[in-house]
Amino acid sequence: MKRFLVLFILLQALWINTSIAQSTPKTVIAVSGDGIHKILIKNGFDPIKYYKEFVRLNKKNISRSNGLFIGKKYTLPVAKEGDTKTTTGDNKTINFPLFGKKYSKVPIESNVLKGAVYYLISGHGGPDPGAVAKRSGKTISEDEYAYDVTLRLARSLLSQGAEVYLIIQDKNDGIRDENILKVDYDEVNYPDQKIPRSQKLRLRQRTASVNKLFKQNGSAYQRLVVTHVDSRSQRQKIDVFFYHHKNSKSGKRLADNLQSTFKKKYAKYQPNRKYTGTVETRSNLYVIRNTLPPVVYIELGNLKNTVDQKRILNATNRDALAKWISEGLALDYSKSK
Repeated sequence: MKRFLVLFILLQALWINTSIAQSTPKTVIAVSGDGIHKILIKNGFDPIKYYKEFVRLNKKNISRSNGLFIGKKYTLPVAKEGDTKTTTGDNKTINFPLFGKKYSKVPIESNVLKGAVYYLISGHGGPDPGAVAKRSGKTISEDEYAYDVTLRLARSLLSQGAEVYLIIQDKNDGIRDENILKVDYDEVNYPDQKIPRSQKLRLRQRTASVNKLFKQNGSAYQRLVVTHVDSRSQRQKIDVFFYHHKNSKSGKRLADNLQSTFKKKYAKYQPNRKYTGTVETRSNLYVIRNTLPPVVYIELGNLKNTVDQKRILNATNRDALAKWISEGLALDYSKSK
């Protein structure tokens, strides 16, 4: 009987110790340059899905602006099945549900953009669809196509080792391959803020998000990319063009490198057609005027022009636009070193 009792106690102690070990959350120590978004991505968590949980777990060691303190220990959330980063040999894959089921697994193909931080704003969103037009009897809107290109751009940047923040997000859409993208109004502002109806408040909101993150990320190479689809006369066909702040040398260089990349792509893929996309200053635009990182503002085409519609509505073309922008950004990063 005594033997049985001793064995029972030992087994119970072993079960308790194992249970405690299994339920003990993993912790990490913040180092220079770490923010919530960065720590979550580094440890294989979707930063959108787990942001609030991380804040809840660590609220005593997080600043008022949701910044982290170097040297402090932080508790990571408990990952749900299928939400962690998977590793196969030397190849890593990030799971990013915001891209949708088909594109959520992002293979890390290189470290070309390691150390670069990008803030991506797709124009309009929420209660504001931006420019609207008709195609095949259906309504198409600027915000849906700008968002799709921006998601594809984000995926390309992540695959090259960059740190990426999507300021406008739609958790239901993901990357879509249809020509006609359904118009909705449920986009939110990073990390999960309802987008206001007032244009002034919308612009203030997204600007504040970028500036807050910019301060958290310190001295890293940081750039803001804003994507829009222009609205002009139906007859006016335009090429992709770029704006920057008149006083920003880094912003101008960024725009010039993007334009240079597009010129090369047009020369290669459309040698019989001259590329006419321009680089101009537009310092009066609220986001360009008030955000802290160097910014490039990209117009992808004229939503009302039938030729431009073919370029923007075709998913393969949207993918090409995103990849060309990504290449231009990589060119700028390489020249900044």
